[in-house]
Amino acid sequence: MAAAREAKANGSTRFCMGAAWRDMSGRTRGLERIKSMVREVRGLGMEVCVTLGMLDSKAAEELKRAGLTAYNHNLDTSREFYPNVITTRGFDERLRTIENVRNAGISVCTGGILGLGETAEDHISFLHTLSTLPEHPESVPINALVPIKGTPLGENKKVPFDSFLRVVATARILMPRSIVRLAAGRINLTEEQQVLAFFAGANAVFTGEKMLTTECSGFEADRKLFEKWGLVNMKAFRGEEGDGAEAAAGVEGSRKVEEVIQRV
Repeated sequence: MAAAREAKANGSTRFCMGAAWRDMSGRTRGLERIKSMVREVRGLGMEVCVTLGMLDSKAAEELKRAGLTAYNHNLDTSREFYPNVITTRGFDERLRTIENVRNAGISVCTGGILGLGETAEDHISFLHTLSTLPEHPESVPINALVPIKGTPLGENKKVPFDSFLRVVATARILMPRSIVRLAAGRINLTEEQQVLAFFAGANAVFTGEKMLTTECSGFEADRKLFEKWGLVNMKAFRGEEGDGAEAAAGVEGSRKVEEVIQRV
């Protein structure tokens, strides 16, 4: 709660909590504690997101009743490249979790990690899967791998910025109403590269001192960046609990994007 209050004081509208679990099976006590955290953070007037691994429909429904706004469960990469990186759960298991979350009425937050060793074709396949889900994800985090020595991917080269930018821009075109979030690895982007990513279609960031196990851009650095470039915080519960004006603006924005695509 101290971390959530700090985040809100620094302008964040959504607070995300994660646990390093494969799934929620048998974690009854853990789920009760998490639901309590969700209720308390929601009481601050913030959106609440959790990432807890694979989730069945019953647990998803319980989290919804507790007031959960969004559930993060990344696809990580393309279906074709996925087995080269992840063996503890299958690609279709991830899709089932996303389906359970959506069916419970919770917003879906799902994206991927660039720089795992994949190709440009894998980026296309990954984005195709996201954009052809029954509903576009409400939130699409784009991560850039931060190679850490001693880990299986520790010797990977950082994803080229032009590849990163193309994924951001394509996500925006394919999913015009989704929130495209710059996530892990953003600390390695220059100020100008971050701003170019915003111009290309990103419209949210993960902020704070840590992004799981890696350094993250801090609140103060982000505040200076936003003020310098005229970026303002979106309101919490966009299109969910507002007066409908922002949702209508989003629809109009989608139409404009579609018109541009048609002209191109």
